[in-house]
Amino acid sequence: MATTIAVKTKQKIKRDPVAYNEMAIRINYGILDYCRTSMSSLSGAAAGILGLTALYGFLFYFAMAFVLSFFLVLKAGTSWSNFFMSRTDLITKGLFGGLFTYVLCWTFLYGMVHVY
Repeated sequence: MATTIAVKTKQKIKRDPVAYNEMAIRINYGILDYCRTSMSSLSGAAAGILGLTALYGFLFYFAMAFVLSFFLVLKAGTSWSNFFMSRTDLITKGLFGGLFTYVLCWTFLYGMVHVY
């Protein structure tokens, strides 16, 4: 009597292609831009009122942007792929675009509080 030994082989799983809803992704990126713009204006106002200047002001912006990115990743959790195409977009999208809003609010409130 011959015995056979079954060997388990690693099978490649074929995954179905992922279909993204373009309108939903645009809406999600719009909400992300809204969060970044709001954070930029509020942190710019705070930096102006606190009287931060030069490098400290820019470091404050990047610290606040990091905090916002942390909270966005925390909110998205493990299901981030349901809402965004990549995690780096969730972290860095609109980072430098919000810098202009930050500088505008920063200089305006710095001038209103500390110069006049």
